[in-house]
Amino acid sequence: MTAIPNEFRALYVEKDGDDVSVDFRTLRPDDLPPGEVTIRVAYSSVNYKDGLAVIPTGRVVRRYPMVPGIDLAGTVVESQDPRFQPGDEVLATSYEIGVSHFGGYSEYARIPAQWVLPLPEGLTTKEAMALGTAGLAAALSVHRLREHGVTPEQGPVLVTGATGGVGSIAVSILAQLGYHVAASTGKATEHDYLRSLGAQEILPREETSAESTRPLESQRWAGAVDPVGGATTAYLLRTTRYGGTVALCGVAGGAAVTTTVFPFILRGVTLAGVDTVECPMDLRREIWQHLATDWKPAGLLDPITQEIPFTDLPATLSAILHGQVRGRVVVRM
Repeated sequence: MTAIPNEFRALYVEKDGDDVSVDFRTLRPDDLPPGEVTIRVAYSSVNYKDGLAVIPTGRVVRRYPMVPGIDLAGTVVESQDPRFQPGDEVLATSYEIGVSHFGGYSEYARIPAQWVLPLPEGLTTKEAMALGTAGLAAALSVHRLREHGVTPEQGPVLVTGATGGVGSIAVSILAQLGYHVAASTGKATEHDYLRSLGAQEILPREETSAESTRPLESQRWAGAVDPVGGATTAYLLRTTRYGGTVALCGVAGGAAVTTTVFPFILRGVTLAGVDTVECPMDLRREIWQHLATDWKPAGLLDPITQEIPFTDLPATLSAILHGQVRGRVVVRM
């Protein structure tokens, strides 16, 4: 097994006052933060949060300088924890990775052992990063719906922001599990893509993000997966059926939600939060096992995911912030 080299590349973010600079740097092993497991990174991925990490107003990085990238998968080269041995394939997502602890946009990463998962049988490192935090969020959302009794027999489930990473994966998982899936998107050119993932109904973003003075509207959805937030969450609460559940897992459309108590006290609607950062490891293992087996999305590598080289990363981080990325992007390190 090859040991960590004396020099390797990483994407490096520094802050000077209100200015943030982003460039590729050569790092050495001693530049890596403390951690029991050192990993040769095979793939990382691009998430909305990663885009925020490289702009001055992103407010997700807690310590500079930083190597961003909240997801990584690769091979152990050094380990001080007996659970992991050199040569083991592993993955790590979220926790403090890429925000206060050097992350996946580096050819080598050193990670605390309690944040590391053995790569589940049934997934390659590339597939693990095609899923990444977005796949974890989508699958946790499905888990929350099922936990609250939303079955295919209860009625249609709406996925908002459906052409994004979380949305694309959620559409595919729900369709495979037999749900009638509706998908909301602002991209009229992507209807065929969503249908290929299993969406049976497509709604324009203008409908699902519209403001309303009415506290309740016609009951439509047995459940929803919502990575958007803002006015879209308010729409979902107004239109979810009696006893339904909205799994809220993102903030791409805004953090403020204007609603009333009526969906909760008149229809018994549940607003279920989905957290990928501090999600307990036992639940992570359960969800990743699903993602490697019965919930593994059809079309994960094609058409959901595109692969880019490390050198294309800065442009892709900008693109995801401008809504120009469909599905998932994996970064070949």
